[in-house]
Amino acid sequence: MKRVTSCLMIGFLLSGAAAAFGQGERELAEEYFKNGDCPKALSYYSSFLKSSFEKISLKNYTSCIVKSKAWGDGEQFFKKQIKGDANNAAWYYLNWGIMLENQGKAVEASKKYEQVITASGVRTELKRDLAEEFRAQNQSEWAKNILLEARESAKRYDIFQLELASVYRDLNQPEKMIDELLSYGMRYQNTEVVQNMLQDFTKDEKEQALLEKVLYDKIQKFPQEGFYNELLIWYQVQRKDFYKAFIQERALDRRFKHNGSRLYNLGMLALQNNDYTNAGTIFDHLVKEYPKGQLYPVARRMAIFAREEQVKNTYPVKRSEVQKLLGQYQQLVDELGVNVRTIEALRNMAILNAFYMDDFKKAIEILQMAIEAGKAEKSFVDKCKLDLGDIYLLQGEPWEATLVYSQVEKSQKDDVLGYEAKLRNAKLHYFKGEFELAKAVLDILKKATSREIANDANELSLLIMDNTGLDSTEAAMKAYSSVELQLFQNKKFEAIDTLKQLYKRYENHSLADEILWLTAKTYIKLDSNQQAMADLKLLYSKFGHDLYGDDALFAMAKLYQEKLNDKDQAMKLYQELMEKYPGSIFVAESRKRFRILRGDVIN
Repeated sequence: MKRVTSCLMIGFLLSGAAAAFGQGERELAEEYFKNGDCPKALSYYSSFLKSSFEKISLKNYTSCIVKSKAWGDGEQFFKKQIKGDANNAAWYYLNWGIMLENQGKAVEASKKYEQVITASGVRTELKRDLAEEFRAQNQSEWAKNILLEARESAKRYDIFQLELASVYRDLNQPEKMIDELLSYGMRYQNTEVVQNMLQDFTKDEKEQALLEKVLYDKIQKFPQEGFYNELLIWYQVQRKDFYKAFIQERALDRRFKHNGSRLYNLGMLALQNNDYTNAGTIFDHLVKEYPKGQLYPVARRMAIFAREEQVKNTYPVKRSEVQKLLGQYQQLVDELGVNVRTIEALRNMAILNAFYMDDFKKAIEILQMAIEAGKAEKSFVDKCKLDLGDIYLLQGEPWEATLVYSQVEKSQKDDVLGYEAKLRNAKLHYFKGEFELAKAVLDILKKATSREIANDANELSLLIMDNTGLDSTEAAMKAYSSVELQLFQNKKFEAIDTLKQLYKRYENHSLADEILWLTAKTYIKLDSNQQAMADLKLLYSKFGHDLYGDDALFAMAKLYQEKLNDKDQAMKLYQELMEKYPGSIFVAESRKRFRILRGDVIN
């Protein structure tokens, strides 16, 4: 018994020592490999791989064979390993094939790759790993072959769908790629994975058009299957084609009885993306389809609000159109009464009266009515107070404005609304030429949780920093900030006169590009497009390399397209923007507009 125990102990110790020795060989091989000493690395790798198998070590061994062109040694090694380690033969055949590829022996390499498939037998997971390595070696055709063979041998045609989609992408076979992804999505009802992969894989316009065509075909073939509609809606939203998304969402709403909830979300998304026309269409549909539904009051208001945004962003803003909006809001209030369902409509009416009709008295009366009706909602009351502060500023009463803003700051101290009030106070300091006070507040707001407020604060802070301290009086910056106050108060013609004088006086000042950009934007709002174009051209020629280069170019292209009816010039400028400013936020929209002007069929 003691002899048996001793033998076992000796065997255990010997096996442990061998394992430790093998581990030491691998570490030495890796060290030599990292240092580029392939002859020594090959010696240790070949010794280690005789007793143990490891994919990384085998890969490094093959890499060293290729680097040192030790083809004969490699061939002998692979033959011996395949004979002695049949379980891992597929990996040795694959690396043998890689070696032959590097020798320029493509035909012989292909034979080894065929043997990879044979040697993998019926081991499905092994085939997946081998396919990954084929892809890593830019052998996607063989990755496809082994994955398809895995399906055949397993008699399962639903496996490796995502892997094959990736391979078909490598092979530029978009139809098969899309087919695998849709098949996977249908089987597992996993739209998120499919969407993520489609977003990565369908960057080419032709692939996108193919995806849309395939989805429409699937919807016609399987009208009761919502998965394809869902995917098509997602695709159309990605392309900001909200009307087509609306058509699909409307069909799903009727089929699955969503009661308009998803349509409402789509309308809000269209609104956020400045597609006011289609947002209005979607909300109008909800109003018509669900007159007694829970969403009716808000959908009715948002339909008017979408038209309001369209009116406010069509220059020049026409008072007659604003009057129509006020009439529509009044009809809504008359129908539903003055209560919590209509307080937002009342607030919109107040803002329109103040900013577009110059009827401050009526605006304040409506705001007070809204505050009384919504007094149970603290945040709504404070929003109305911010509006009230804006109206005081419109009337030229900055002290009253700051008093109201400060009340909201205190009331909503740690909320986004509190930060918004603080930003308004900072802007008020800026308008009054109190730049140090403005900057102190802006430095706090740069750390705000709201990204939009933080960005606005950072932008104004940079403007102040870049253009103050250049002279003791800060005359240029004070004159510029006072023009911005004029524009806030809708005194556009006075602002234009002041801006023209400012540019003459400060043509060589750091503010010159800001002055030109603000002048051009103001002319656009006045529908004085030739004057706007002249300032944009001057801005682009003098400061095209600076902050507003792509802004000026995009604004010029839009003017040529939308106002001056010069299609060729618009196309030329969109093309120039895409080439000169590839990282610009305007590139995607420029590409879309260029293609429309060129007459492409936009799917």
